[in-house]
Parts: sequence; structure tokens; C-alpha cells
Amino acid sequence: MNTYAVNYFYVADSETMDEVRPIHRAWLKKLLDDGIMLASGPMVDNPGALLIFKAESVEALAGLLDQDPFDQAGCIGERVINQWNPVFGPWSS
Repeated sequence: MNTYAVNYFYVADSETMDEVRPIHRAWLKKLLDDGIMLASGPMVDNPGALLIFKAESVEALAGLLDQDPFDQAGCIGERVINQWNPVFGPWSS
């Protein structure tokens, strides 16, 4: 399994985000419980989020992220997936 850092850049208005957020967070909670997602949270000073995942490949992760309710509702304008090598910390090998 590889570790990936995912950046979301939001484009939706706050009303849409507020409406979809509970469904999005329930979806993320299941991924956390299943050990697929390691962490996630919104950025403080810009409309986006950082998510950390374990996945077999970038393609597999992209397919999974296509199922995110935020993505399906058009809230995400750009999604950047980078493989990450955590050298120190709880997710290092």
C-alpha cells in the first residue's frame, strides 16, 4: 500500500457546501473506519482540504475519490493527488 496526500480546492458556494457536508463527512468517516483514509480536514485560510489515504495506486484512489459526495455535487474545482513518503510520524514505514 502507498500513502497519498490529496488536496481539494473548493469552488461551490457556502450554501451548497453546508448542504452536502454531512453526507461528505459520513462518507469520509466510513473510509477512516475501514483504514483507507488516515486523516482529513479543511484548510484554515483557503477554501480547500487536505486528506491522507492508503491505496494500491493513484488510479484506484482517484476512482474512490470520484465517489465523494463533494465531488459528485460539483463542490471540488480541482483535486491534486500526490504519492507521499512519510518518513517520521504515525504513518511512516
